[in-house]
Amino acid sequence: MEYFLIIISAIFVNNILLAQFLGVCPFLGVSNKLSTATGMSGAVCFVITLATLVTWLINTYLLVPLKLEFLQTIAFILVIAALVQMVEIVLKKISPALYSALGIFLPLITTNCAVLGVAITVVTKQFTFGGEAHLLNLGESIVYAVATSLGYGLAMILFAGIREHLAMNDVPKAFKGLPIALISVGIMALAFLGFSGMV
Repeated sequence: MEYFLIIISAIFVNNILLAQFLGVCPFLGVSNKLSTATGMSGAVCFVITLATLVTWLINTYLLVPLKLEFLQTIAFILVIAALVQMVEIVLKKISPALYSALGIFLPLITTNCAVLGVAITVVTKQFTFGGEAHLLNLGESIVYAVATSLGYGLAMILFAGIREHLAMNDVPKAFKGLPIALISVGIMALAFLGFSGMV
């Protein structure tokens, strides 16, 4: 039951984009087309999941035993930067079209606060299940990371679809472009807020 609660909470209730407002820059920058939004979602999902795994292991077996917790942020940023470089190299070889479509936003995953936010949340925030608060173990951390990144991807892909639809409709001149996009994402965030009654 704990895993189910983690999944529902991370995807819908505490969506990293729509409830916590982390990772908004690539969200607004790459969501013009459904194809680029899907590619960015996949890249972010991979980086968040792998970064959470590696940072949890580094924190649990290196930083905490050596009482070096004050180095968490620096160590986590280094891990994330290395993973993003790996994703960039692989995408350049496998899908040059997607690599060029993502452009500057691909290296910006390194500074995407959603990735760092998930890594830090997993090792510091106490989650409450059945009235007891505890830190997540490795399995729960991976499930949380995957669910959070799926929530990120869901929000990104839904928003890209909305923006593509808005581009084909008649929107008043004052609302064209970013204003109508921000209004749409605000309404989307309110819709996701309705899931908070589930958990």
